[in-house]
Amino acid sequence: MPRQLSDSWLECDSRFIPAHYQPASLIDLALARGVNIHRLLQGTGLFHEDILTGDQRIAPQQFLRLIGNVQQQMQADDTSFLLGQQWLPGHYGEASHALSHAANLQEALERLVRLQTLLWPLLRLRLRLDEQHVWLDWGDSFGAGSQRVFLIEAGMAAVTGMSQWLSGQRLPWVFHLSHARPRYSEQYWVHLGEQLRFASPLNQMCLPRDYLHRPWPGASATAGQVAEQQGVAMLAQLPAPQSLLDSLHDYLRERLRQPLRLEAVAEDFHMSPATLKRKLYKHGTGFQEQLDQARSSMAMELYQSRGYSSDQVADYLNFTDRANFRRSLRRWTGLLPSELRDWLTGEA
Repeated sequence: MPRQLSDSWLECDSRFIPAHYQPASLIDLALARGVNIHRLLQGTGLFHEDILTGDQRIAPQQFLRLIGNVQQQMQADDTSFLLGQQWLPGHYGEASHALSHAANLQEALERLVRLQTLLWPLLRLRLRLDEQHVWLDWGDSFGAGSQRVFLIEAGMAAVTGMSQWLSGQRLPWVFHLSHARPRYSEQYWVHLGEQLRFASPLNQMCLPRDYLHRPWPGASATAGQVAEQQGVAMLAQLPAPQSLLDSLHDYLRERLRQPLRLEAVAEDFHMSPATLKRKLYKHGTGFQEQLDQARSSMAMELYQSRGYSSDQVADYLNFTDRANFRRSLRRWTGLLPSELRDWLTGEA
């Protein structure tokens, strides 16, 4: 049954991210490498003195501008990976304590997804389990634009580092990255490992399922449960439960078996079609792009976890014209059905 829609959403100009959390660690990393603080904060609307008060809240677009400034001023290939390793479990109050006391990988990932707005505010995380694998899918919550690859690198490094630290061993993650192999691919080998698949249909991490329930040392069940409850209470204090793009993604995925048009979707989101288009444009996207992303996400789940054939996927997504489905699949994933089957056979 589709979830009931909220009447409000976090948007790219919503000030809800504590500046002394993830943004501060980025600033500290840049300062440690000699970046001038004024250049670092240029155009962000931030002042270092305000961040030090512990009361400043910033919007995603300010955080993204800060990341862009760091990329421009540092020009170091390892920045995103080093930053990601600092971000989880992190020092973000009870949300971080909930991660630190996870009993196993499944509990850690479930808490990471549940508390993602506190722990990883700029990207959407989706956990998927099937008979053989655990999948972590990454999406864009606020229109990351040119900072998307940086955030994906940082996010994957964060989960890799967190799972290694808390489990006491390096887990054999396989990384699917939608961008082309970069010139600095050696940084991926150092910080993520050698199981890398560039130019993939989606940004995903994959691991054999039998790692999910292996007990982690140092966990406290009581402390973890209490911290998670307090983290959920912190979420309830935010201006809205999730971002507009995340809400739209969930809405579209739940209704992909029926015709989806902008006008009807806007009505369900309690706004005019023009307002929805304007809000999506503000986030650097549009309705068709969001619909394609939802279809691509569902198609890959059907192929990867349910073993559907291309005809079954086309039927599920309400395509009666197989030629149209082939063209659409290539637009979503860059691959035709026959090419995608070959790609899938090479998966972990």
